[in-house]
Amino acid sequence: MNSNFWQNLKKPFFVLAPMEDVTDTVFRRMVIKFGRPDVFFTEFTSVEGMFSPGSMEVAKRLKYTSEELPLIAQLWGVNPENFRKAASLIADLGFTGIDINMGCPVRKIIKTGGCSALIRTPDLAKEIFLATKEGAKGLPVSVKTRIGFKSIDTENWIGEVLAWKPDALTVHGRTVAELSKVPCHWDEIGRAVKLRDEISPETVVVGNGDVKSVNEGKELAARWGVDGVMIGRGVFENPFVFREDAGVSADLRDRLEMVRGHVLLHREVWGDNHNFNPLKKFFKMYIRGFDGAANIRDEMMRMSTIDEILLYIDSHLKL
Repeated sequence: MNSNFWQNLKKPFFVLAPMEDVTDTVFRRMVIKFGRPDVFFTEFTSVEGMFSPGSMEVAKRLKYTSEELPLIAQLWGVNPENFRKAASLIADLGFTGIDINMGCPVRKIIKTGGCSALIRTPDLAKEIFLATKEGAKGLPVSVKTRIGFKSIDTENWIGEVLAWKPDALTVHGRTVAELSKVPCHWDEIGRAVKLRDEISPETVVVGNGDVKSVNEGKELAARWGVDGVMIGRGVFENPFVFREDAGVSADLRDRLEMVRGHVLLHREVWGDNHNFNPLKKFFKMYIRGFDGAANIRDEMMRMSTIDEILLYIDSHLKL
């Protein structure tokens, strides 16, 4: 993939959002089975962690297979030199691009000065972007951010980011303070598109927030002018969200087979020593939309090993 990767995508394109403890290589490969997006992101990867004694654990976030390409490595942190070194390493690992997280609203992350806290320190944010660009060996560098910290500040903040000429900019249409508690301000994402046209016409703009289907995403893209649409939580409501016929509903047997496929791939990739509990968040994604789903889900949530889950699924499939 060359540095024109973002430009070469057919518009509007669709992106699976980076989600902590969710979008690892296992999840991305499962999504491909249900209907793949045009672009994948990794989980958030700490540039400080990449060069710490715990770097081997952090490196697991960068595990991928060629079928997951195009894949963007998303980085976060506060040290520009670490971003420069991380970008160089990412380029050597064969990723399609690098994204800088300037939007995560988690309080403990904000306290470090990273992610959405960078909205309040634009000079540091710019230094981080330029350092990443310098280390990226020609890979496209993008930014994912929000429309302000405590209040909407699209004009100033998004204008600031666009002045750096990022290859792509993903705009989550809420402030940091709003978290996900209010409807997405798509009109502000539209404003970001107009700013792009004025400041950095080559930057690709991706809209993010409350999109539940490809058709809805296409309507929003047509209305507000974004080049692409990112879907995050929508995939938990419907694993088939990236398919045109996303209304397809699998029956209980199909859903149980989906869980089986996920836990078996999890075991294949990570082994049995990997923490089991993060898997539980996927049960609600798969086991929903049919009578008795809540009871089955509750029973599965009480389990603590992959073997237990597999035995439970087999017993149900024999009914």
